Amino acid sequence: MAVVAGTMSERARNLWRMWVTRGSAPRELPPDLLRAVYLLWVAALALKLFGSTWDVSWHFRWLRDDLAPPHLLNSVGTAMVILLVAFHTWTGYGVDRPTLRLMQAGIAVFLLAVPVDLVNHAVNGLDITAWSLSHAMLYLGTAIMLAGVLRGWWLYGRGRLRVPGLVLLWAFALETVWFPAGQQEYGVLAVAAWDRGQPDAEPILLQFAADQIGRPVDRAAVLHFALPVPDWVYPVWLVAAAGIALVLARMMIGRRWAATVVAALYVAYRCVAWLALVGGGFPPSAVPFVLVAVAVAVDVAFLVRLPDLLRPLPGAVLVAAVGAGCALLQSLWAALPPTAPLAFVTGAGVLAALWTGVAFLARSRALATWSRPH
Repeated sequence: MAVVAGTMSERARNLWRMWVTRGSAPRELPPDLLRAVYLLWVAALALKLFGSTWDVSWHFRWLRDDLAPPHLLNSVGTAMVILLVAFHTWTGYGVDRPTLRLMQAGIAVFLLAVPVDLVNHAVNGLDITAWSLSHAMLYLGTAIMLAGVLRGWWLYGRGRLRVPGLVLLWAFALETVWFPAGQQEYGVLAVAAWDRGQPDAEPILLQFAADQIGRPVDRAAVLHFALPVPDWVYPVWLVAAAGIALVLARMMIGRRWAATVVAALYVAYRCVAWLALVGGGFPPSAVPFVLVAVAVAVDVAFLVRLPDLLRPLPGAVLVAAVGAGCALLQSLWAALPPTAPLAFVTGAGVLAALWTGVAFLARSRALATWSRPH
């Protein structure tokens, strides 16, 4: 055992001396080392994913704590991200300049959000909503950083792992986009648990939430704590935000049913996380199976033979119609946040505008130039 450990240590030192050298992007890495570096990215993103998933459920049960286990798990992933960005910055390996700038900007926004979030909680107390400014900065920073990782693997990934790597990274990206909607997916069940007389939240959390708005612990206080955003936010976010993320995934991966595979992978993760968290005594969430239906609609829109600039309008209508229908069906057998037909129409309009912009950029010289290493 000592011999094996010594050999691995010596190999690590040799790799460090050979490859951790000062340089400017872009610098090429051998394929095996490039895969190893991006595998470390996957590990870091997975730790952040596990931490953030656990964190949402944690906050629907207990009072916030800076040193809560989900925060610590997320922090380990963030530390790995910082080290990886530092590696790319120092060596220039495995990235080009735009990729590196996205990684640097993303982690900078995320790290800036940390003290902002601490101040926010010091001033405003609980602030359970995922839609607050400081929380938005956290997942915005993660999204920007992920855009850099996606671009890096898209440009430099090779061989049979290239497409699976893109699918996995886009599943992380979809989770980042969808993360704030978890507020409603936990909140709707938290209110239902209160109505049954079996609240999941600890009494101290319910009392703290009620005290913040000067009420006794009653249904109004629980509603303010669990569902602090309007009902229309969830369906609009489902169609517009998740829809455009899946459109981008389909375009970048370039394979039939790519969006469906990405959404199915994310929803499968949510199912496993649901079992683990509920089995551990944490509050349940409403798993968004409807995301898979939205992804299927996106993929079907790409199968229809239409000019790229004409596809967004019927595509957005199809996504909204399928999303609304499947949300209604899911609500018949499992709790979902409230949905309204007008919200799906609004989401379709936003998605059509975003999709048109993406289609226009995809045909422009600017994107052709940007899609080459710099």
